[in-house]
Amino acid sequence: MGRKFLSVAALLLAGAAPVAAWAQDAATLAAKFGAVESVQQISLSPDGNKVALIGPRPGGGQILYVADFTTGGPPKPILNASRAGEHLRWCNWSSDSRLVCGVSIAVNDAGQQVGFSRLIALDAVGGNLILLSSEVSSRSLGYMQYGGGVIDWDVAGKPGTVLMTRQFVPETTRGTNISSSKEGLGVEEVDTTNLKRRVAEQPRRATDEYISDGHGVVRIMGGQETASDGTLRPERNYQYRMAESRDWKPLGTVSTVGVGTGFDPYAVDSAKNLAYGFEYANGFRSLYSVALDGTGTKQLVLSRNDVDIDGLVRIGRDDRVVGATYATERRSTDYFDPELKRLSVALGRALPGQPGISIIDANAGETKLLMLASSDTNPGMFYLYDKATRQLEEVLPVRNELVGVAMGTMKPISFPAADGTQIPAYLTLPPGSDGKGLPTIVMPHGGPGARDEWGFDWLVQFYAARGFAVLQPNFRGSTGYGSAWYQKNGFQSWRTAIGDVNDAGRWLTAQGIAAPGKLAIVGWSYGGYAALQSSVLDPDLYKAIVAIAPVTDLERLRQESVGFTSSALVDRFIGHGPHVREGSPAQNAERIKAPVLLFHGDKDQNVGIGESRLMASKLREAGKTVELVEFPGLDHQLPSSTARARLLTDSDAFLRRSLGLPAN
Repeated sequence: MGRKFLSVAALLLAGAAPVAAWAQDAATLAAKFGAVESVQQISLSPDGNKVALIGPRPGGGQILYVADFTTGGPPKPILNASRAGEHLRWCNWSSDSRLVCGVSIAVNDAGQQVGFSRLIALDAVGGNLILLSSEVSSRSLGYMQYGGGVIDWDVAGKPGTVLMTRQFVPETTRGTNISSSKEGLGVEEVDTTNLKRRVAEQPRRATDEYISDGHGVVRIMGGQETASDGTLRPERNYQYRMAESRDWKPLGTVSTVGVGTGFDPYAVDSAKNLAYGFEYANGFRSLYSVALDGTGTKQLVLSRNDVDIDGLVRIGRDDRVVGATYATERRSTDYFDPELKRLSVALGRALPGQPGISIIDANAGETKLLMLASSDTNPGMFYLYDKATRQLEEVLPVRNELVGVAMGTMKPISFPAADGTQIPAYLTLPPGSDGKGLPTIVMPHGGPGARDEWGFDWLVQFYAARGFAVLQPNFRGSTGYGSAWYQKNGFQSWRTAIGDVNDAGRWLTAQGIAAPGKLAIVGWSYGGYAALQSSVLDPDLYKAIVAIAPVTDLERLRQESVGFTSSALVDRFIGHGPHVREGSPAQNAERIKAPVLLFHGDKDQNVGIGESRLMASKLREAGKTVELVEFPGLDHQLPSSTARARLLTDSDAFLRRSLGLPAN
């Protein structure tokens, strides 16, 4: 394997040396595992000679770098995102010399966090930065939260030009004879250098999605109608165009209630004149194609009878669909492209540890592929593969700080629930452990539906390095296992979901993995909700609770959506009935016996910080032990190395104190 690009990696790896996790103290480990990814997002230029990557900025925020493989040397920083609440989400190439990036920021509006997004463009060497998103004027009768998104990077014959969506806001005639009644989401063709723009699709009020063919032609549009109160209805309607036509034809309707019904389009293959999308077959999400020639012919492309098909694999400037992906015990990809199928198998065998291989990006012509190899014990390494020379070159590690640190192996297991149902899960043991008599953590996932998968998890691996066994249950209510497993959702079916979580703790104790009295529970988002609610259901099971950005009151969660167009959907998702109060840990705080540690960012748009403040207040009123750590300026993911390191050190000390373990 060549080392051509190690000059890029070497800059970020300077001074790194392999060190076993057990040889390091809690603060050192917390700094390593809590450090945000060294490469948060990466993309390959059309000529395949450069990568743009987003990395962390010391003190908070992000930096955009560009590395040129033809000249070598360290990656060059070209853009800083450093303002409070500002996040550089992604960057991609509109040409070999020009980049487009998505930026978001949260604003406090009457106590609620409201998000805004904008697109910008700049030169690959830095400079010439412009705002791509159209701004509202002083005559606008509203404000524009969504700054649009790029739906096509390959507009035929127009390099550097993209198709991007635009939110149109109507304008008043006050003080001028010029006004506009246009409203809704449209599409513009925009030159990313000179800002020349042309409306490709006029805005429509009920439209919020457009799908291009990858060559500059919009073929599908979709959206949701609103009810008389301005809230969204639970059905999405899709229309399509035949090739060479501007007329719209009905494609179908998708229900957004529960797991959903109907054909949900995701991509268009212009060569085959069809759309790829997902629909349930025999209770499992499956991949279908629908002809866009007027016949509506639907064909099943890929389906399984044990797990959902949950993603498309797309590469190149035209986002060509080359496969589909799903997760059993490990994530797998079925490639439709025979060459990529052979390459993926060969690389998986050739690289150490047989990691999972993902194609991240490709140059124009797909002669060079940017790939990621990662596993449960390897946070990941980016590689560049040249088809012509068959050379695979290292580019950069995902996490510099963890190079050489020992990890615990993540093992797929299953355990019986109280009703005999086998619940799939992942068990991670401390490196070198025999798996018996350990302090143990049950870690339910967030979502509420997003199932856990085999692979690197910084939170799990930190606790494993500190001597804890960690079990991640994919309880009923998780997505990925079909509609019957999902049930109503993790809130309406909370008794089943939380029952499975608690059965995980009982199984760990019965197997002798968890030492007597040394069982704790840790969770983030819905996982934090599950951590708290598990002790409402069984107050004596866990001896310590850590909840990060948790939902704590279902009625409060419902009220947080009031005033937004999604409020009716949130209301339907939460439901009505006794489960709302019974399933809210803040309303049942008196039942919780274990000490509680809460963490929350005050810019969280997913779960408002008021949820944790309410929980802490209710626990104190009930005479319980609780501590709330607030992180100013941070959102739901706590994207700060400093904050994450504190989360790890504080939670480690709390768990050890609560479980009667040495501080070490």
